[in-house]
Amino acid sequence: MSQIVFIVLLAITIGVFAYSAFRIYQLFKLTKPAYPVKDFGKRIKRTVVNAFLQERIFRNPIAGFMHAMVFWGFLAILIGSIEMVVDGIAGTDRALSVLGVFYDIIMAVGDVSAYIIALFVVIFIIRRTILNIKRLHGKELTKKNHADALLALTMIFALMITLAGMNIFYLAEHSSFEGIYPVSSFIAPLFSEMSSGSIVLLHDISWWSHILLIFVFANILPYSKHFHIFMSIPNVFFSRLTPLGKMTNMDSITKEVKLMMDPETAFAAAPEGDEAPARFGILDAEDITWKNYIDSLACTQCGRCTSVCPANITGKELSPRKMIIDIRRRMKAKGPHLVKDNSYSDDITLIRGLISEEEIWACTTCNACAKECPLNIDHPTFILDLRRYLVMEESAAPAELNAIFSNIENNGAPWQYSNEDRLNWTE
Repeated sequence: MSQIVFIVLLAITIGVFAYSAFRIYQLFKLTKPAYPVKDFGKRIKRTVVNAFLQERIFRNPIAGFMHAMVFWGFLAILIGSIEMVVDGIAGTDRALSVLGVFYDIIMAVGDVSAYIIALFVVIFIIRRTILNIKRLHGKELTKKNHADALLALTMIFALMITLAGMNIFYLAEHSSFEGIYPVSSFIAPLFSEMSSGSIVLLHDISWWSHILLIFVFANILPYSKHFHIFMSIPNVFFSRLTPLGKMTNMDSITKEVKLMMDPETAFAAAPEGDEAPARFGILDAEDITWKNYIDSLACTQCGRCTSVCPANITGKELSPRKMIIDIRRRMKAKGPHLVKDNSYSDDITLIRGLISEEEIWACTTCNACAKECPLNIDHPTFILDLRRYLVMEESAAPAELNAIFSNIENNGAPWQYSNEDRLNWTE
């Protein structure tokens, strides 16, 4: 009976998660191309260094160390969770113990990690609720954002407590057991006076509580900022390999320039059915690229980007974190309607609706945010595309830039002097 119940619950969990994943996939289909994904060797190396070894997060040594320990601990615990699924379906007990020494190591690391993660999660909750850590707050973080973070941390804490309970009562129940449990083996003897029935019951409660929390947590994640648990590694893998600060040319503009310079060659090289872009740059959700969207799903809202932004530090409206959060908010609001009707409009746009022109032009494109982000999110490229829309579609650049554009058009240079007067300074 327990196997049947487990299989039914697992099927429901997979079904609900598949539905959520399909909805996100539909939103990805709305996005525009970003850049070709190649150089897989470099991408794998970057993923190992940035994602698995957590290189960037150690720039903040204390918080970085705690987060890295939680991440590495979860990797070990994940194998134990897989074993629970196998046991639940097959009705076995400790099915992966056939792995021998490797199993002992994984169980030992997972046991120690349960207590370490539980401790660090308590510290994370204190940092969020009691200590006034500036980067964990901001105008873009609503009460819902803070509640989301606290809910996830609470669930992680409960997962670790139930995992520790599983290990403790497993050891108390058996005189000989599979695996090594460095911490739980010291706690288990405290329950030696309990009846065997009570120990079995507590073990079963811990086991079922832990697996059900995993099932529930997995289906909360797609709607939470903690979706980065799934999306962070793919986001690092697909991140840009070109140097930060390198601005890419727009293909549509390149084609126009080639067409003006050499119409015959340009027409011959253009593929059949090649049409003019519907819009230059980004105005709203339907204009973002797949990389913009995966950035928004991977964002942990940690605020490291905003904390190093010189514009934000000097009191300007710009917050790189807000920019990325706004992508996800806008896609969540408009995306489902666009899936049904690609001409849908609600008279709101990213620009001016969620992101002001002041924010867009405050960016200095110094790339401090992109360099600091532990998940390789590329904020400046997104901001640049917002600017491209304002300049190329609306001619809505600041007056200082419009003056430069006029000078380039009239004088062939950014200055207000004609070509004939350009060298007068030498006299």
